[in-house]
Amino acid sequence: MEEVVIGRDDEDMKKYGREGTIVLGKHLVGTGEDAHLTTSVLLDVLRPHVLIISGKRGYGKSYSMGIIIEEVLKLPDKTKENICALVLDTQGIFWTMKSPSEKDADLLNDWNLKPKGFDIYVCVPEGQEKTFSDAGVEFDDSVSFLPSELTADDWVSVFDLKPNEPLSILLQRSISKLSGNYTIDDIVSKISEQKGFDSEKLALENMLEAAKTWGIFGESKMPAILEPGKVTVLDVSLTSQNVRSLLLALISRKIFEERVMARRKEELAEIEMTSLKRVPLCWIFIDEAHNFIPDEGNSPSLEIMQRIIKEGRQPGISLILATQRPEKLHSDAIAQCDMIISHRLTAKPDIDSLKAIMQTYMLYDISKYIDELPKLKGTAIILDDNSERIYKIRMRPRQSWHAGASPILF
Repeated sequence: MEEVVIGRDDEDMKKYGREGTIVLGKHLVGTGEDAHLTTSVLLDVLRPHVLIISGKRGYGKSYSMGIIIEEVLKLPDKTKENICALVLDTQGIFWTMKSPSEKDADLLNDWNLKPKGFDIYVCVPEGQEKTFSDAGVEFDDSVSFLPSELTADDWVSVFDLKPNEPLSILLQRSISKLSGNYTIDDIVSKISEQKGFDSEKLALENMLEAAKTWGIFGESKMPAILEPGKVTVLDVSLTSQNVRSLLLALISRKIFEERVMARRKEELAEIEMTSLKRVPLCWIFIDEAHNFIPDEGNSPSLEIMQRIIKEGRQPGISLILATQRPEKLHSDAIAQCDMIISHRLTAKPDIDSLKAIMQTYMLYDISKYIDELPKLKGTAIILDDNSERIYKIRMRPRQSWHAGASPILF
């Protein structure tokens, strides 16, 4: 029986076969407890994608993300040298991928796999290094930015201000008068120089003083992300949501800009038939994605994420968005995604949000496909817009240690 390859069109199938694919799990045939495993299900990594992983809490979203990350790191050297990844870790659960999952050795053996740790590069905000070290969390580097690397709009968004309110006007006016590598104290000084705005000045100064405690400002340490075969995990589990979004925005902008420039050089090299050292394509993994790309309200990361969703294919950026609330995810992400891995969902609005994407080629209501899944861990349906097919799958077990399981009393 032929393997199932999702995310790949017929032309690429004929040209590349299974080259440039990773293993997700096995195809489930049948319904309910009578379902049985058949052929392998593979995922295309040759081209950029927007992939949504959905499901209720505890049904395997983060686990499935970990499987894809493991598989990227298992690619043959020829393929891996042209790919890299950034993982935004909101729960502090991916640093354990360095350790093998010995506790699942028997289950892995059933899949002809062995426990294995993976070479991931873990970063934490510079101001939180001691906290992570004291907790025994291993990390490789820290990340920080200069306050001058934030735009006025970044500050307005992270402080959750409305663009036309006096606080925003004062903040933007003050920042516009600064240049070079300025500090938070420089911003405060410019604010104090402005005429009027007496009550707003004190409020903004307090906000900016609080910003010093976020742990993200320092010597502008930005570890290289676009390196061959490198998976960078940014642990933001101890950071507030608006600051998490700000970090994602700052890093994603750099990735987008660098890949746009690299793509221009690649196109020129193809035209002139010259060789070029390639900048790897980047996969960005975002857990709890509805908080970073919300359908309602704003977020510091919303603008750049929308741009990557709409324009990321050309420079070669893929997004893997995990969420337990797909209805809360921005409509651009829903409209532009070309694949969905959906674990069990029960809330009607969430099911309806998926139904709206690929209803043209579904024989039945999407809830019927989900209800037919056996009640086993790791089962899901895959909606593949490239082949306009729906598959039932059981994801393979993780080889590395998964830290996302719920604690138990005993």
